[in-house]
Amino acid sequence: MRALVPVQQGMRSTAFLDRGRMGVDHAVNIGDVIRHGWSLPEGHSRRIWHSRRPMDHLLGLFCRSVLRQPWELVYTSPSPRRHGLFWRAIVNRSSAVIAVTDNAASYLDWHNAVVPHGVNVDTFSPPPDKIAAWQEGGLPGKYGIGTFGRIRPSKGTDLFVDAMCEVLPRFPEFTAILAGLCKPRYRQFQDELKAKVESAGLLDRIVFLGDLDFTNIKLWYQRISLCIAVPRSEGFGLTPLEAMSSGAAALTSSEGYFPMMISPSIHGDVLPTGDLPALQKALAKILKDPEALLHMGQQARSHVVAHHSIEHEAESIHAVYDEVLARAAG
Repeated sequence: MRALVPVQQGMRSTAFLDRGRMGVDHAVNIGDVIRHGWSLPEGHSRRIWHSRRPMDHLLGLFCRSVLRQPWELVYTSPSPRRHGLFWRAIVNRSSAVIAVTDNAASYLDWHNAVVPHGVNVDTFSPPPDKIAAWQEGGLPGKYGIGTFGRIRPSKGTDLFVDAMCEVLPRFPEFTAILAGLCKPRYRQFQDELKAKVESAGLLDRIVFLGDLDFTNIKLWYQRISLCIAVPRSEGFGLTPLEAMSSGAAALTSSEGYFPMMISPSIHGDVLPTGDLPALQKALAKILKDPEALLHMGQQARSHVVAHHSIEHEAESIHAVYDEVLARAAG
C-alpha cells in the first residue's frame, strides 16, 4: 500500500483509509468516511471503495447498505485457499473482485480480473556495482545471498538454512543473510536454526540481521546477488520481485506468483515446494559461475521493469474501477 497508493494518487483522486499509520498522503479516518461518504465525485454518481481485507470490506458494505452512501465495492484477494461461507458472502457482495494470481482466482466464486502486484522500480534499483555494494555491508565474502521475510516454518526459513549449511562450505566467496522479524512464538525455531549454523561453523557466513527498517531492506536487496524465497505456502510473494528489481537473480519454490515472475536459467529458477535436495542442487549450480549469476541479476532487473512495474499494477486496477463506474452509470 505504501508503494501503490501514491502511484494511484498520481493518476486520479484517491484517499487512503490509514488504519496502520503507514504515513501515506491524503489519509482519512473512519470518521471522515462517515461524514463525507454521501458526497459525489465530479462527473460520477458513485465512488469506489477498494479493500483488501474482509473487515475493511465489511465496513464498506455497512456504508453502502446501511448508511446508503454511494459506494461501489471492489475487493482484492491474494488468498491461495478456499475460504468459508461468511468470508465468501462478504466478498460476493462486491461490484468487482480482483485476484492477484490465477491460483488465488481459482478459489473465488467469481472474479473480474487478475492483477499481480507490481514493484516501484525506482525505489528498488540496482547499485552501480554489486560487488562494491556487498563490501559496504561489512560481511565476509565477495557475493551475497539473501532471504527476506518472517522467520517461521511456513516461509521455509529452515530450508534456506539447511541449504546454506550444506552448500556454502564449497563456495567461500559467498555469504548468506536472513532479514526478517521473528515473532516470540517462533523464537525456539530460530534458536534451533542458529544452533545448526553454529554447529556447521558458519556463524560469520550465515547471518541473521533481524527486522530491518525500509531503508536497510533496500540496501540489502542491492547488496545481494541472489535472493532465495522458498515458502511452503504463499499468496503472492513480493520479495523476489523487489530483489530482482534491485539486480539480483532468484531461486524460489513453486508457490504464489513465483512461476510467473521467473524464467528458469534466465532470472534464476523455480523449484518444487519443500524439496531441499532440489534447492541444494540448484544453489550449487548457480554459485559455480558468479559472472553468470550477476548477468542473471541484470536480466531480472530488465524483466521486472518491462513487466512488473507498480505503474502497470495501478493502471490495471483503474481499468477495473472504470468498468465498475461505467456499469453503475449505465
